[in-house]
Amino acid sequence: MRISKSFVDKVEIPPPSKTGTSAQVFYRDSVISGFGLRITSGGAKSFIVEKRINGKVKRITLGRYGNLTVEQAKKEAMKLLGKVATGIDPIAEKMEKNVRSLSLIDTFNDYLKTRKDLKPNTIHDYQKVMKWAFEDWQLKPITDITKDMVENRHRELGKISKARANNSMRVLRAIINHARHKFEDANGNPIILFNPVERLSQNRAWFKVEARQTIIKPHQLAPWYKATLQLNSDSTRDYLYFILFTGLRKTEAAQLQWDQIDFDDLTFTIPDTKNGLAHTLPLSDYLEKLLKRRHLYKESKFVFPSNSKQGHLTDPTKSILRVIKLSGVTFALHDLRRTFITIADGLDIPAYALKKLLNHKDPRDVTAGYIISDVERLRKPMQLISDYIHSALCS
Repeated sequence: MRISKSFVDKVEIPPPSKTGTSAQVFYRDSVISGFGLRITSGGAKSFIVEKRINGKVKRITLGRYGNLTVEQAKKEAMKLLGKVATGIDPIAEKMEKNVRSLSLIDTFNDYLKTRKDLKPNTIHDYQKVMKWAFEDWQLKPITDITKDMVENRHRELGKISKARANNSMRVLRAIINHARHKFEDANGNPIILFNPVERLSQNRAWFKVEARQTIIKPHQLAPWYKATLQLNSDSTRDYLYFILFTGLRKTEAAQLQWDQIDFDDLTFTIPDTKNGLAHTLPLSDYLEKLLKRRHLYKESKFVFPSNSKQGHLTDPTKSILRVIKLSGVTFALHDLRRTFITIADGLDIPAYALKKLLNHKDPRDVTAGYIISDVERLRKPMQLISDYIHSALCS
């Protein structure tokens, strides 16, 4: 049949399907092969083009009747059919055009959506990087980011913080690599042929950042402890102690909940860790007393609650700075974990027990896979470390 304005105006609307879902009917034009009209039971009338492209029948929606006249739709159909006749896939062409105009922030959001294994804290850190390092690039098409832009931005950021500059570029590299492997042109080739961040590796332009190795030395623990006693927040004070006596990472300790503590077995479990393995540790005498004292006055599901949006401690920077000022001992949260590790190593804790205490996983160490470290086997070394720290605090 010939699709004309009078036909489109008068054509009947199909009834819904028997299941109540929307139904649709197609009418093909007898003059322009491949041009057609689709009508749904909801009353929507849309113009389409159907054609076999690369061996498969593909359908392209041109637009709704009302937004397009019949004549306009026919002209658009002729353009698309002309491209198909010359071997061009209009659908792939449109997708390629959309991808080439995809902004950095859109690509970043697609990366987060695809990477389902990213932890909330990691996502939060990535979002901070996007705002700090690339706020003025977020609406820029990702294909417009050049090697020179990367090199110059890395240099600028390095004037503020070399470590943060390196980290920002690693995040950008991951986003662009995601786009490289996901988005293709009409022929199935990558839209992005190279990652501009690789310029930093090619030119050896990464900043050299020495790994932080600081700890609280044994003779510093007593003044450090006395300073913590002057903190106004019991939650923050006990949080610092808990990290020092367990070697946990700061987020693992901050997010600890009461249902993760077993006072009968005298153990606690961190279910969501950096390496993905649940981490169960025994409670030393000191930790048992600390947690039972806190449990008497518990005010939320979190062991270390705060007024933050998350409900638990997130940024005790002010308290840390106060302890540093009062004690003269400079430290960061991760230094407490390193202090635990250093003390354990100094007490000659067996290597595999130490790895288990810290929840370290080394895929290169095949021997570790054959050793089953029951939590009870960790109780003695945990108590040994705890006794040493407690003695140093009170000396």
